[in-house]
Amino acid sequence: MAAIEASDLAISYGDLRAVDGVSFEVAEGEFFGLLGPNGAGKTTTLEMIEGLRRPDSGSVRVLGEPVWPRNAALLPRIGVQLQASAFFERLTAREQLRTFASLYGVPATAADDWLERVGLVDKAGARVEDLSGGQAQRLSIACALVHDPELVFLDEPTAALDPQARRNLWDLLSGLTESGRTVVLTTHYMDEAEILCDRVAIIDRGRILQCDTPAALVRGLDAPARVTVGPGQLTLDEARAIEGVDNATESVDGTVLTTRTPAPLLGRLAAQDRLDGVRVQTGTLEDVFLDLTGREYRA
Repeated sequence: MAAIEASDLAISYGDLRAVDGVSFEVAEGEFFGLLGPNGAGKTTTLEMIEGLRRPDSGSVRVLGEPVWPRNAALLPRIGVQLQASAFFERLTAREQLRTFASLYGVPATAADDWLERVGLVDKAGARVEDLSGGQAQRLSIACALVHDPELVFLDEPTAALDPQARRNLWDLLSGLTESGRTVVLTTHYMDEAEILCDRVAIIDRGRILQCDTPAALVRGLDAPARVTVGPGQLTLDEARAIEGVDNATESVDGTVLTTRTPAPLLGRLAAQDRLDGVRVQTGTLEDVFLDLTGREYRA
């Protein structure tokens, strides 16, 4: 049984078609990413699947149950971390989490355990309004997970976190599916999606453009590799004369060689004793994302 079955979802706001025929499935135990530029329809799609917004057309089943009409039986089985967190006023972080836990009949000790898992033990007595943006984000994630849901929705969970906190949270998130839990993630960080997600769907202008594993999407792009040779080792003329080099440019890091045959090229550089400081960058999920959605600024 699929954890999520979305079929031909559509919704409009006036003349704007925010979601336009979105269909996909998420398997039980899968870590699934929904990626797209600002205004692509990611959050609206999630809200329809979560039962927070009724689609104009199409259907959704979550954990084998229809979402509409509003299905209260699903609420204890899902956890939702929204893009904009809403907390009870004037409660401390511990009180906040214990309150969420009590709504699901979860003991206070389990709530306190989640404070430790998201690194907020030292802020347990601080009021929510005194937490930093990143701390409030981590508390929001703990509130979504405190009742041990089968299916978790995370809407840009690391958006306000510093790099160290992001990496620490990745360790937590990567273990969520180990017990069979299903996770659906939206993020603007392509490295995050590439590391965490089993599959990703790229959405733009309300439509799914591609859906596959990150590795398969990168392979399908057939992007050239970029081999950077340290400064002073190669002139542009020497670089362009090497067999297998499609193009060569200068950068602050050295000479950048573009090639579709990186392995033979590295062999030739080794034969010329020019491997010191060499870096190889192949195609990434970010390259796929930009290729599909374009590079123009979005509001």
